[in-house]
Amino acid sequence: MIPFLDLKKVNQQYNAELKAACNRVIDSGWYIGGQELEIFEQNFAKYCGTQFAIGVANGLDALILVLRAWKELGQLKEDDEVIVPANTYIASILAITANNLKVILVEPDVNSLNISIEAIEQAITPKTKVILAVHLYGQLADMPKIIQLAQQHHLLVLEDSAQAHGAEINGVRAGNWGDASGFSFYPGKNLGALGDAGAVTTNDVELASMLKALRNYGSHEKYKNLVAGVNSRLDEIQAAMLDVKLKYLDQETIHRRQIANLYLSKIKNTYLKLPLNQINALEYKKHVWHLFVIQTQYRDQLQQYLLENGVQTLIHYPIPPHKQQAYTEWNDLSFPVTERIHQQILSLPMGSTLGLHEAEKVVSLCNAFFPIEKD
Repeated sequence: MIPFLDLKKVNQQYNAELKAACNRVIDSGWYIGGQELEIFEQNFAKYCGTQFAIGVANGLDALILVLRAWKELGQLKEDDEVIVPANTYIASILAITANNLKVILVEPDVNSLNISIEAIEQAITPKTKVILAVHLYGQLADMPKIIQLAQQHHLLVLEDSAQAHGAEINGVRAGNWGDASGFSFYPGKNLGALGDAGAVTTNDVELASMLKALRNYGSHEKYKNLVAGVNSRLDEIQAAMLDVKLKYLDQETIHRRQIANLYLSKIKNTYLKLPLNQINALEYKKHVWHLFVIQTQYRDQLQQYLLENGVQTLIHYPIPPHKQQAYTEWNDLSFPVTERIHQQILSLPMGSTLGLHEAEKVVSLCNAFFPIEKD
């Protein structure tokens, strides 16, 4: 079986270094808010090109706390509008509603599947305060145009970079375009912890200070609480392990691109729509291929066929947020592009340990697939 992603194999590459990092933390006797966190924050900020990286407990908290910090700083208030793509993972939406802000869903671009610039323009109202740009599957949204729009309308920009560690446009990486960015280090991400972890990047001194307080019960100074914060801290062991893996992230991205280019150049089945190859089509974009997502109206047939032939695939994601039970008030809304995407997408195996020979087998099977038309 070719697994969709073999996390055990991913982490075994760095087994000795990861164990040494854990032992170092255990022996230090300091497990929260210590030197390992400080070192990782500095190194991740440098990697992203930002002044600050603030470690938090997970990627969802990263987004929630940025919006919360802007409220505390007087830049947002309840019921302000946040524009967000309708085809994102639900975490992007949860961060908005958790802050009692109004979600404005818009359709994605049909080619990149990232948020549509035209849709953003049409959705802006006097109550719009934030554009939440999700970098889906490892490709940056069109940040130059988004930043231009935001400046024109005096809007904040929050990047959801959970899937885009190291992705670039014009040499500027994910996390260094907007006013702030939320990252997830969930184990399956391109830079994955061995548990839950997240971070916020920003160049805003005031925002960074507020985030550091909010993640630690609202305390800037021990036992002095300026705001009602939460407990959302990136622990020392996860910080230490992330710092080990950060050194290898660009190397792993090179391999992901090799796999993606193999898929793009060799899958020729006309029943399958491949992702737009932004590396070739727009040279200023650098995709990091967190996921390689194809589209087909025969998705379920293809997934079963691949499974029967020893290839595991996943669906990211089968149900769009506006059709989830959690948001029943939106269930009657219609987003045709988003709904078609969620009915047709399938993620092929992708990862830093996937062998080229395994990818070749995936290609052969995809090219041999012939759907059975149903009456």
